[in-house]
Amino acid sequence: MPITDILERNASLYGDEVALVELNPEYHPKKMLWKEYSLIEPTSDKPYRTEMTWKEFDAKANRFANTLTAMGYGKGNKIAILLMNCLEWLPIYFGVLKTGAMAVPMNFRYSSDEIEYCLNLSEADALVFGPEFIGRVEEVVEKIGINRNLMFVGDGVCPTFAESYGKLTENKSSEFKGQPLTDDDYAAIYFSSGTTGFPKAILHKHRSLTFSCEVEQNHHGQNRDDIFLCIPPLYHTGAKMHWFGSFLAGSKAVLLKGTKPEYILSAVSEEKCTIVWLLVPWAQDILASLDSGELKLSDYDLSRWRLMHIGAQPVPQSLIKRWMEYFPNHQYDTNYGLSESIGPGCLHLGVENIHKVGAIGKAGYGWESKICDEKGEIVKPGEVGELCVRGPGVMECYYRDAKSTSDVLKDGWLFSGDMAREDEDGFVFLVDRKKDVIITGGENLYPVQIEDFLSACPKIKDVAVIGLADSRLGEIAAAVIEIKKGMTCTEDEINEFCQKLPRYKRPRKIIFANVPRNPTGKIEKPKLRAMYGAASLVDAQNKS
Repeated sequence: MPITDILERNASLYGDEVALVELNPEYHPKKMLWKEYSLIEPTSDKPYRTEMTWKEFDAKANRFANTLTAMGYGKGNKIAILLMNCLEWLPIYFGVLKTGAMAVPMNFRYSSDEIEYCLNLSEADALVFGPEFIGRVEEVVEKIGINRNLMFVGDGVCPTFAESYGKLTENKSSEFKGQPLTDDDYAAIYFSSGTTGFPKAILHKHRSLTFSCEVEQNHHGQNRDDIFLCIPPLYHTGAKMHWFGSFLAGSKAVLLKGTKPEYILSAVSEEKCTIVWLLVPWAQDILASLDSGELKLSDYDLSRWRLMHIGAQPVPQSLIKRWMEYFPNHQYDTNYGLSESIGPGCLHLGVENIHKVGAIGKAGYGWESKICDEKGEIVKPGEVGELCVRGPGVMECYYRDAKSTSDVLKDGWLFSGDMAREDEDGFVFLVDRKKDVIITGGENLYPVQIEDFLSACPKIKDVAVIGLADSRLGEIAAAVIEIKKGMTCTEDEINEFCQKLPRYKRPRKIIFANVPRNPTGKIEKPKLRAMYGAASLVDAQNKS
């Protein structure tokens, strides 16, 4: 069934129950009376906590669906969403889906050029954006505003180049009568990237989204009493598809705006959360705060927290060992997935397999997996090959990119680009990545983009960006820089030059050295990793 049917079912069965809660820790009351589990009212006029019932959720989605229909949008159209996490995010997403149009979630870190590129790549007909993006949108509005509706979501003044989402939807009906949808209707386009670092548009049908709900609930057993704490951005499949299990169960979710350890533990305590999905850096920050005594478990009511699961990057075994010392009653799971496989869960460890921490697990519910050599033949246990997955959640294609699609989709199998091995018990371990993508704190960095930027520095002759092990972020970007003959350059100068880059793209380590290239002119990155990676790994292990 189309995923929109689940929302309508929840509104019918659980209409007056809370579906979503938004917490804004910046406006949290300064004093908390933990023993009584009550709060002193905040003095700020901005709300610390807001909530939405299932009936309100569905009504908001319907009003936006009616708005889009009045604009002439429906099947075949694409509506891009560029918002920070907020209560409006999911109703907007489902409002798009209800019309039969495709939702196009966008990374909130995109620069103005990337926003323009992804809108054009996906052929988006409209853009819904929040106040944080006014400047970036305005920079390219003359290009993206041609034959494209721009809708502003926020309490502030609507920019002159956009229409107000609030005014557009306020008088629309809270009921929606649209065309019937099926599992075979297109539902969403998510963005990933190829080996060049340029985003690819990943096309999914409703079938994939609904299947993702089933996978997540099967793996983690969400029921009506569970409360899911959602911290990662909702444009990310890892966040939304983990929430899908709670969505299918009709249980409450809490959107937390902020990742500080005290924010996370306070949210779990106040909202009585039972399931929390973390990235490695957040888990490490919590442990560091507990180790230092900055936070004390006795200050929080964490009695209902039953599951901590983690993913988006390799998970150090030492981290989970330390986590279980503080939280011995927690179930633990790790999840592997791709946007091309509709997010997490095509492989997962399983809460019963904590003795295999370090593995990404086995094929998940409804999934198949295999590890192949370059000829596509299955390798023997223990040998390294490319991880491939097959199941109902595999993408339809890379939109408008037949060549890239044929490179990764073969006989229904998705070739992940990740190198892995399988142990004697059938558990899969990631070894390396075919692509040069660097995963830092759960986000992808694309070396080519950073290299291209640094190449514009007048003192740089050549540059290569590689990933080095980091105990907190999993990896960091390191720039190996070859300076032009006769010139001198300092690390401070490079860091100053990189101020024009988004913070998460700035190299965290600068190495002044020659950049080796092979006879065909390609940078020999394996050689660089061998030269600098060992020391980085030892340092990361010492810190973990």
